[in-house]
Amino acid sequence: MNSHPDPKPADPAPADPMTPSDVAAPATAESATLRTKPNRHFPFLSRHPWVLATAIASPRTAAASSSKTSQQKEQRTHEKQDGSLAASDGAIQSSPADQTPGDVDDLAPTVGESVELLDHDGNWIARGLCNPASRLRLRLYSYSRDQEINDALFAQRIDEAVARRRLTPAANLSSAGERLIFSESDRISGLIVDRYADCLSIQFTAAALLSRGPFLIEEVLKAAEKYNTPCARVIARVDAATARHEGITAEQIAEVESWSRGISSPPVTGAGDSSEVISSEADTVWYHHNDLEMAIDLRDGQKTGGYLDQQANHAEAARYMSGRRVLDICTYTGGFALAAAQGGASEVIGVDSSEKALEMARRNARKNSLDQVQFERADCFDDLKARGTRKETFDAVILDPPRFAGARRQVDAALRAYGRLNMSALDLLPPGGILVTCSCSGHVSRADFLNMLVDAGRKRQRDIVILQSRGPSPDHPCAVSCPESDYLKCVIAQVQ
Repeated sequence: MNSHPDPKPADPAPADPMTPSDVAAPATAESATLRTKPNRHFPFLSRHPWVLATAIASPRTAAASSSKTSQQKEQRTHEKQDGSLAASDGAIQSSPADQTPGDVDDLAPTVGESVELLDHDGNWIARGLCNPASRLRLRLYSYSRDQEINDALFAQRIDEAVARRRLTPAANLSSAGERLIFSESDRISGLIVDRYADCLSIQFTAAALLSRGPFLIEEVLKAAEKYNTPCARVIARVDAATARHEGITAEQIAEVESWSRGISSPPVTGAGDSSEVISSEADTVWYHHNDLEMAIDLRDGQKTGGYLDQQANHAEAARYMSGRRVLDICTYTGGFALAAAQGGASEVIGVDSSEKALEMARRNARKNSLDQVQFERADCFDDLKARGTRKETFDAVILDPPRFAGARRQVDAALRAYGRLNMSALDLLPPGGILVTCSCSGHVSRADFLNMLVDAGRKRQRDIVILQSRGPSPDHPCAVSCPESDYLKCVIAQVQ
């Protein structure tokens, strides 16, 4: 399971109770406000769940705009004759932004503070939690003036998220892996909850939620019990990338980890090398990943420990692997590789740059008695190039690289990298071979990814026939107001 830009502005929606009115919303002394830059408010009318710092007007600009707008509205109210035209509520704007330019710097919201989002003219749009240290300056949770951001709101959305996973019967509920809460897709931006058998892995990706952390965990446990979801252990975590982007300190990370339950003490450091971290066996959880038994490292595994978003794709890709020699690039703990072996592949080679991940992959292979799988450590680009130089061939090549584009400005470079990977894979495939190629970069659209594949086929003079174009597993829903939540692309194709 992820530096998000604003999507392209949508057409303004018709006025309804959830969109701003033509009258500026009065703000109380307790309400901090932020204004968008001119014409940067359209995505938030469509309920996009976060606001980048680049979309927000500076306090001085907002104050000047507010002063001008207020003067214009006040002038309009004085154009009445004989009291025949009364000033309407909000015609004269009252907001902290109405301070003089010399005062506005003292009005910056603090981390986790509830903030009213206004458009450039002062019309109310939404309400969110602020983080002045983050590029995602404001995470939006309410689009109704009547809905405050409070414990009741989060409790309701946590309950709704877990209930959403029970809309269809779940197989192997006691031992399966699943995503219970998916941040923006479940209207709780900054919170991700995965379940591995009886263990919940809770990841905070927004500093603005940390002050509510213990409460949110309690509500997750309540919802898990209500919907018969096994839960004996909890691990709470903040990954290093999130800490950097959100301005989360080491002390705050330690506090988050202290919210864990039923997990071993923090891992100890090896005597010979201060950088060597030894994880306790208590940090490892076995769960059923489709028909495989898989282990994940709760403390130091990527994301929340595993890649549940690919679970359905592992099973589907395996259907094409019977009798084939398979190369799985960026295998991590062996998801695609082990599924291919279980699906009847004659030989599988899994490649990854992380020795720790490969050790877990080998352990998973032994647990499932899949002797036809071997794992090798190498850089994905270097490995593909070397195999091409040696004229190796495979009946199937699987590409599941990490995210190449963390921001929109990186999309072009990411597409070039995807192109190099896929062209190298095409070099290893004979006519009739199977290519499984994935992208988890949310800023790379599905159309751009497919166009990259077209270009790779053209440059290698190969025809690529798409058998399936897939997304993440069903427990990773997509919010239509947040196109970035439709982040995972998985194409299964035959190459001629």
